[in-house]
Amino acid sequence: MSTNLRELPTLPLRGVLVFPYMVIHLDVGRPKSIRAIEEAMIESKEIFLATQKEASTDEPDEDDIYRVGTIAEIKQILKLPGGTIRVLVEGLSRAKITKYIAKEPYLKTQLEVYQEEETRTAEIEALMRSVNYQFEEYVKLSKRIPAEAVVAVITLEDPGRLADVIASHLTLKISEKQEVLEAINIKSRLEKLYSLLGKELEILELERKISSRVRKQMEKTQKEYYLREQLKAIQKELGEKDERGAEAEELREKIEEANLPKVVEEKALKEVDRLEKMPPMVAEASVVRNYLDWLLELPWNNTTQDRLDINIAQDILDADHYGLKKAKERIIEFLAVRQLAKSSKGPIICFVGPPGVGKTSLAKSVARALERKFVRISLGGVRDEAEIRGHRRTYVGAMPGRIIQGIRNAGSINPVFLLDEIDKMSMDFRGDPSAALLEVLDPEQNNSFSDHYIEVPVDLSKVMFITTANNIFNIPRALLDRMEVIRISGYTEEEKVNIASRYLFPKQRSEHGLTEENLIISNNTFLQIVRLYTREAGVRNLEREIASICRKVAK
Repeated sequence: MSTNLRELPTLPLRGVLVFPYMVIHLDVGRPKSIRAIEEAMIESKEIFLATQKEASTDEPDEDDIYRVGTIAEIKQILKLPGGTIRVLVEGLSRAKITKYIAKEPYLKTQLEVYQEEETRTAEIEALMRSVNYQFEEYVKLSKRIPAEAVVAVITLEDPGRLADVIASHLTLKISEKQEVLEAINIKSRLEKLYSLLGKELEILELERKISSRVRKQMEKTQKEYYLREQLKAIQKELGEKDERGAEAEELREKIEEANLPKVVEEKALKEVDRLEKMPPMVAEASVVRNYLDWLLELPWNNTTQDRLDINIAQDILDADHYGLKKAKERIIEFLAVRQLAKSSKGPIICFVGPPGVGKTSLAKSVARALERKFVRISLGGVRDEAEIRGHRRTYVGAMPGRIIQGIRNAGSINPVFLLDEIDKMSMDFRGDPSAALLEVLDPEQNNSFSDHYIEVPVDLSKVMFITTANNIFNIPRALLDRMEVIRISGYTEEEKVNIASRYLFPKQRSEHGLTEENLIISNNTFLQIVRLYTREAGVRNLEREIASICRKVAK
């Protein structure tokens, strides 16, 4: 390959690359580029076209332009509105920038021009045939190139020109086209083009398979729709009402509107298909219908926004309960963590203390402070595992467990859930409910709680579980290990007097229809009631004595 040196105006190209023998329109708008074209028209009508490495660069420097480009002849110029010009150019030969001569008023470079020598060896002939065959396959698969282009390409005898023309037709990245342009040796150029064609053919084959698969799926859907419409038309002609079909369609619409998790949606649609195929009077239809009602009524994605203001929460807790410093502090800590980590898991807290110290009412206050829904279930005397996990649908009268029922009643997936009297559970031949609670009260497992009736995983990780107990010795060790125990001791005399004056007495006076004009009780009186009439850790009996006084006054 022979070379010679020339000096020509240079036009940096953005997002396009010109090969020798390629005819193309270029829209030029940058002042320097316009001046370079004007200078080329004055001299020899030849200009050097080099592609920028980054199309976004407005003022390219030496390092921003590829060194190998194409000398092209300007065939036509057309001025467009807005100051831009459209130039028709034809690529002539490869050239390489050896030196930048000037950057103002336009870019001018010294070039090493390559003149190709026509050499046809057996190896080059074999490469030409392989490239021609691959290009024909590419055109068949891509359908973006007209058939006339294939005829024009396969008639080319010059191997270098063949490689350039084929490369100009391919949908390649600029960097890959530049590699072909920089391949000065004809054999290397053909090998590079053969490799790129092979890769493009693989991608096109994958595109074809994907397109075929999508088309088949669409044809199947259209066929089902057509058959269903035909069936409806036949039933209409026969005067038959398709009540089951209408019910199924209504259920499908509800499922689509409910925005269910993918697993739940698939299960629900499968059950709808079963329901649609069942005879009208079969007993199992009501079972499937009830099951679908449960799936649609559960709040899969409904959540309430937590109130994370620590000061308001503290005020609410203090307004509802006197004392209980440790329990209140733990709730405030939970709110502080939620402010920093929005996706933190709900804690599982166990309030342990004697009767009447305010364990249950404190859980209600927690829900009020967080602005969450509140659900309470009593576990006292529960001895059947199905109470927690639900019954399997094969049983007559089957229904979900009390956990799922509570979530449905709450209407949100993140309520405060109180499991009252957890130490009063027992077991018999029907199973151990405390073993079923192991999954519910484990933060690592309850994100996919499995209820025997629902049969799809339910996420309980956002629920704030609070349990209460009088004695931790009756709680199974494995269950106790999953809970954070907060002990609430009995109240002192001073605390009982404060609770009576602030909470119990105003409540009982209001319930008995009395006012301050009818009844006022001093703190000393409360102290005497505590010392002489109540012997307890909590305040239930104290409240009863105050109620007794109110009744006497009302009488």
